[in-house]
Amino acid sequence: MKIIMISLDTLRADRLGCYGYGKPTSPYMDRIASEGVLMERAYAADIPTEVAHSAIFTGKIGLTSGIVSHGSELSYLPKSVEWLPSMLKAAGFTTCAVDNLYNLKEWFARGYRYYLNPSGKKRWIDGRTVNDLAIPWIREHKEEDFFLFLHYWDAHTPYLPPEKYVAPFYEKDKDPYQPGGRSMDRAYEHPAYPFFKHHHYRQLGPVTDTAYMNALYDAEIRYLDDLLQELDTTLVELGIQEETLIVLFGDHGESLTEHNIYWDHCGLYEPTVHVPLLMRWPGRIPAGRRVSGFVQHVDLLPTVLEAAMAGGARLDPSALLQVPDGIDGQSLWPSVRGEADGTWEEVYLSECAWQAARAIRTDRYKLIRYYDPGPFQRPVTELFDLEQDPEELVNIADQETALAEALENKLTAFVARKLNGRADPMMRQLHEAQLPFRRRIEAILGTVGLTWDSWIANPQRERYDALERERAGYGK
Repeated sequence: MKIIMISLDTLRADRLGCYGYGKPTSPYMDRIASEGVLMERAYAADIPTEVAHSAIFTGKIGLTSGIVSHGSELSYLPKSVEWLPSMLKAAGFTTCAVDNLYNLKEWFARGYRYYLNPSGKKRWIDGRTVNDLAIPWIREHKEEDFFLFLHYWDAHTPYLPPEKYVAPFYEKDKDPYQPGGRSMDRAYEHPAYPFFKHHHYRQLGPVTDTAYMNALYDAEIRYLDDLLQELDTTLVELGIQEETLIVLFGDHGESLTEHNIYWDHCGLYEPTVHVPLLMRWPGRIPAGRRVSGFVQHVDLLPTVLEAAMAGGARLDPSALLQVPDGIDGQSLWPSVRGEADGTWEEVYLSECAWQAARAIRTDRYKLIRYYDPGPFQRPVTELFDLEQDPEELVNIADQETALAEALENKLTAFVARKLNGRADPMMRQLHEAQLPFRRRIEAILGTVGLTWDSWIANPQRERYDALERERAGYGK
């Protein structure tokens, strides 16, 4: 048996054809969905990358594991916490990752016999590099029972797809650098501008058209889709596709100007927390199955473990492979078989990077409670009727006060139940170390002689750019 888990970093569900998108971003992923099962309402309970992947490989949400914040020096995952690759390695699987999450935290390398970090110390990896490492490894180990984790970053900023992929998504007669274009003004005037200029904008040049930025995102997905086809074709050529369980998931989505968030993945709104989740295992998973109920990242650990126990792998008889106690995840197999419709009646959401917030998402409503909005202007509470307002544009918290209070009480009770008397790691982060991305912005501002408070009081792009030019010796 082979298991390939594929993290499609920063991939929002509604940008794929199989989730209803009208542009040709994902023909091969759509095919995989038609050959297996698609979870229509899969959610990242914890965002962004570090906390999402921690939940995936432990089966525990951040409130249970203590990992709630991305990029925090306070975060630590004890080695006593069960970790999916370690469990599979102990059971006899050859384990490998093509990934660079080790650059964030050491625990992401646990349990792998082979850990292929294609990026050195860089954050971003081109998917071509991932395939160039993964495909030879698969060929070398095709006779073994293996677990392979692949992490593709192509849909993450900076959006740098091969040029040929852009044309289908951007009008050929348009100039993304047209002088006088104004659609990028709100992005360039955002208080987070120094961060995004440092990590993104300067690599793309003076873009003046938001449609071009969104086209680059779509082009990256189409590029990724071709890479996944190449990977899958390799499985066919080697004769191992039939014995391979493939799990494709987004670790979180991306906001593409919605809610004053510009090509980034913060905010507990649908573009960022609703992720794709596809599974294919020929002969084991019914083709074309769609599950409409709620599922979460933490459900992947028990699902993969159950597959490993039932999938005919030559396991070490001395290793007791079982789903650990105390996890939050529930197996997806009843839903795959049509015996259930999802694993959760509602989902609870959390972020602590750009801003600190928690949310409850029911079938119809979403309530978001902010503890620190970071560089964003947010009310303390937002309440959305997703049936009437799927884009989450109208905050009805002040009109539906009883409903808002009931949902916030439910959220508070959930947090207390999961903490079970332990200190709240989100509050500890805020009190002891601030929001991690605030600290990143502060570091960037410091290079031009600005403090956070002075910048937030007057966050003008021209002001920052002038100080940056002055620092570089170009004068004002």
